[in-house]
Amino acid sequence: MGYTCTCCGEHHAELPFAYGAPAPAFWQDAAGDVLEPERCVIGGEHYFLRGRVVLPVLDADEDFEWGVWVSVSKDNFFRAEDLWDSPDRAAEPPYFGWLSTDLPGYEPGTLNLKTRLHTRPPGERPLIELEPTDHPLAVEQRDGITLIRVQAVAELLRHP
Repeated sequence: MGYTCTCCGEHHAELPFAYGAPAPAFWQDAAGDVLEPERCVIGGEHYFLRGRVVLPVLDADEDFEWGVWVSVSKDNFFRAEDLWDSPDRAAEPPYFGWLSTDLPGYEPGTLNLKTRLHTRPPGERPLIELEPTDHPLAVEQRDGITLIRVQAVAELLRHP
């Protein structure tokens, strides 16, 4: 599904329904830090897991997803690592975490929102549930968004 951009007037052949951050907002690539596709450790004391904030799209057949990073406790990080390839990980209780991705277009910003990380079966990224507050991202996760909002995100990211 394409769209005509209200910023540049061009028709774009595809309307993306997912965006992701390559690293936590706090990533600095210092010696000893580790950044993998799904896990990150900074300074040997800050632990992050990658997950998905899913927003229902009310007038489409697919959901919108933000690929984000969540800081978790050391214990939960290593628990997730121990269960990485185990089907039992889907039955884990959610892990508390802090959203560690600064998503564009949200005021106030999204850094350090409280979350619950729900592990999924092996091969699936965790689902990130935001604390049910009045923050715009939490409201979008709870109430859903429209295709107009999906297009607005695409335009914001295409024309920063």
